[in-house]
Amino acid sequence: MIRAYKFLMRPTVGQQVALGEILRDHCSLYNGALQERRDAYRHPSKTSVKYGTQSAQVKDIRAFDPERQGRWSFSSQQATLRRLDKAMQAFFRRVKSGDTPGYPRFRGVNWFDTVEFPKDGDGCRWDSTPHDPVTRVRFQGVGHVKVNQHRAVTGKVKTVSVKREGRRWFVVLTAEQDRPEPLPPTGSVVGIDLGIASFLADSHGGFVPNPRHGRTGAAKLETAQRALSRFPRVRRDKRTGNHRRAVEKVTKLHGRVRRQRLDHAHKTALGLVRVHDFIAHEDLKIRNMGKAPAPKPDQAGAFLPNGAAAKAGLNRSIADAGWGVFLTILHAKAESAGREVIAVDPRNTSRECPECGHTAKENRPTQEKFHCLACGHTAHADTVGATNVLRAGLVRRDANPA
Repeated sequence: MIRAYKFLMRPTVGQQVALGEILRDHCSLYNGALQERRDAYRHPSKTSVKYGTQSAQVKDIRAFDPERQGRWSFSSQQATLRRLDKAMQAFFRRVKSGDTPGYPRFRGVNWFDTVEFPKDGDGCRWDSTPHDPVTRVRFQGVGHVKVNQHRAVTGKVKTVSVKREGRRWFVVLTAEQDRPEPLPPTGSVVGIDLGIASFLADSHGGFVPNPRHGRTGAAKLETAQRALSRFPRVRRDKRTGNHRRAVEKVTKLHGRVRRQRLDHAHKTALGLVRVHDFIAHEDLKIRNMGKAPAPKPDQAGAFLPNGAAAKAGLNRSIADAGWGVFLTILHAKAESAGREVIAVDPRNTSRECPECGHTAKENRPTQEKFHCLACGHTAHADTVGATNVLRAGLVRRDANPA
């Protein structure tokens, strides 16, 4: 299996400049390759430019510009071109399927924050000074950069990436390792129901509170964004010192909320995986749940109320909860621990009575209360939903044994 590791780097001032130049030059390569594809497609001949053609041009580009493009790893430049090729393939796939295409855009210097080295030892070297107690990673054109390695890396390192987040630099590794020993079985099964009032409710009657990190930091973020809005939109190299500090403050606040969500998701998922052998959850279409309601035009040319303001508040709460991130982490931790996770159809899970099976919208008179009109069973609506999710998950597991 493949596992990723992310470590904070502590580059010197000169190494920070060199790392920034790596991103700048790879961004220039990406944009130049995208422009070539656009020009070729707009030509009357409708010429199609593929990755192989552009990869073959890298040698000439490096020879023409030895002080910039020629400084960096050839393999990392090929990885940047593969990144563009992947974006183009996704664009044409969306066109064929009838989805919103979203043509690949040119990247600004602020938008291009990652460069990948596809093989350890080719333009980069993880743990480049093994004789030194301080871990370092070496990048071609940069040198040996100190790394704050807070945990051991197991397995063979496959790829190495350099990533910028605000003023901080990170190295991201992917390592191939044997499947770890599964956790000892506990005999426990659970169903979970994700929500807004509580982050999740389980079929045993337990609840995990929703920390609402985004709402907690909204006041500070609003103040920082208001201060940033006073500056004109100019290129990065034309910003004043106050403008740069305003940008960094907004970036720092967004990063803090993101890390808080990740921390909460990791801890919650780890708690479930340690206790339960089998976990069932709703197969939520989170992207569709966050869509704005369609407008309702009337005959006079105006628009009728469509609840857009209330839906916008709900969408913010859904995004703040971070369900998608949590489910991704849950599946990854379950795979490492030898646990089983199954997603089930969420329809009517909170409207069906777990005692008699009666399903009706009226069974849920309020957001929290469940009261069956047929048998009189009462419970918390989220607990009922989690119980029904567990039952559906067990049925699906038994129907498709591993």
